[in-house]
This record gives sequence, structure tokens and C-alpha cells, in this order.
Amino acid sequence: MKEFIRQLAGDKTNFVFLGEAGSGKSEIAINFARYLAELGDKSVHFFDLDMTKPLFRSRDVVADIEAMGVVFHHEEQFYDAPVTVGGVNLLLREENAYVVMDVGGDYIGARAIGGYAPRVNGDNTLVYYVLNAFRPWSTDIERIDGTLSAILGVSHVQLGRIHMINNPNNGVDTTPQEVVEGCKRMRELVDPYLKVELACVKEELYEEVKPDVEEPLLPIRLYLTYEWLRSEPVSKGPVPGRG
Repeated sequence: MKEFIRQLAGDKTNFVFLGEAGSGKSEIAINFARYLAELGDKSVHFFDLDMTKPLFRSRDVVADIEAMGVVFHHEEQFYDAPVTVGGVNLLLREENAYVVMDVGGDYIGARAIGGYAPRVNGDNTLVYYVLNAFRPWSTDIERIDGTLSAILGVSHVQLGRIHMINNPNNGVDTTPQEVVEGCKRMRELVDPYLKVELACVKEELYEEVKPDVEEPLLPIRLYLTYEWLRSEPVSKGPVPGRG
């Protein structure tokens, strides 16, 4: 997996995750940060730029993210207020660090990175747009285009910088058949316009679906879900004693 992540990252140091509300971009961003940390060649900084109040947010599992060796950034003192965390521009320029930006809340949250557009549109940044075949905003190309256009309009990210990820997740009980069907459906919808470059799948389904999915597959571990459905307990909130 390390070699696969190295190939995905290439010479990029900044990774931005945009997408529809509920598409799973926070989950994917957390896993991507974990994989980057496992490379061990640069420090990894994770920015929670969720400016809305969805059900699941990366800041809700900050202790687990920090346990990966990732430096977590968010405005703790304004936990639910639309305040942008500081230090973004500084680290976007840092060649010896990886930056992962979880930009939540569709076009509302995407406003958070409008001020960083010159860096986000730079050659050292990879921008992923997350689709989910099982969400209402991805049922047809018109809805996909409408949401994407709104996000690009407020974030000032250039269309040519967008790389498509499909996350065919239909909840914790997602079946292998749903993953394969979700990949096929999104491929048929989006590939004629902008190729889907990567698909995500729960770790436990990875080997089973890999032969039937055309796109490169990224296995992900679920951190953001209901506590009573987790196979392992996940720490929530800040680390005790954190300043």
C-alpha cells in the first residue's frame, strides 16, 4: 500500500478533499492522512475546515488522528462557529510537510478555501472531489454538475485541478455488490466528462471487490460512524491536557 500511496501522491505535498455533503470526504481525508503518515518521510498536518454542522466531522475523532502521528488543526475554542483555522498558508508552502485539508459542507464549506486559491491551484496540490453513488446529489450528471459548479464557484478551484474519487458507501452494512454497482454507475455517469480516477472501499471488502472494479481501489477504515456500530472503540474529542 505504501508504494500505491507514493504513486498517488507523486510530487504533491498538499491534498484537498471537496465534495457533496455526506459523500464521505472526511472519512477519506482521515484515511489518506493515515497513509501519508505511514510513509514516514514528511510530517503530516490535517486541517479540519468544516464550516457547517454535519453529523460526522473529523474533529470528533481528533485523538485517533493524532495517534496516527498526524498533527491536527482546528479552532477548538470556536468548536461550532464558522471560524477558519490559522496556519494554512504557511504549511501549504512547506515542501517538507504533507497537508491534508478536509473541506466539509459542500459549497457552503468550500468557501473556507477561497482565500487559499492561489496555493490550492498550484502544482504541488492535488484536489480530490468525492462522489457517492448512493447520495441524492449523485443520481444524475445534472445534479453532479450543479453541485460541483457551486463548489468551484465559491472555492475558486480550477476545474482542471479536480480529480474524481468515487466512494460507493451505503453505510456500515454496504455489500460487495453495492460497491461494484456503485462504481459502475458512477463510471457511466462521470467518465464521459471527467474520469473517475480512484474508488474507495471498506478494508474488509477490499479483496472481494478488487477483481470486479476497474478503478484503482483505496481501502479505508471507518472512523466516523455511530459508536454502537463500531467494531473497535474510537476516541472522541481532544486529547486530555491538550492546549
